[in-house]
Amino acid sequence: MADRGSVVVEAAIIVPLLLLVFLAGVELFAVARTQVELTAAAREGARQAATSSDPARAVRSVRAALGPATRSDAAVSVRRPGVVGAVATVSVRLEYPFVSFLWGGVRIPLRASASMRTER
Repeated sequence: MADRGSVVVEAAIIVPLLLLVFLAGVELFAVARTQVELTAAAREGARQAATSSDPARAVRSVRAALGPATRSDAAVSVRRPGVVGAVATVSVRLEYPFVSFLWGGVRIPLRASASMRTER
């Protein structure tokens, strides 16, 4: 009779822990996906910076490559020397907010940058 309620107690402990591990995995996947998105957007901006002397064009290209959730929060910087053959660098920065109830208010800094030689 002493073991009668032990299964319920074990389930009450294990189920929340499994749910926590699952949510942490989902959260980490979302952070990784956002990092890949920032890297792709930085590369797109570097392509524009390599072919155009207008830095605003590279910034627009980065913003267009970002998804709607990250577009307004991302900070974009373009460094392009005026000499043909020099290296143009585009950097994208974002403070990623954790949505988990355990990490409320924690923001992870994500950064990506890409460089290409200027063509014009």
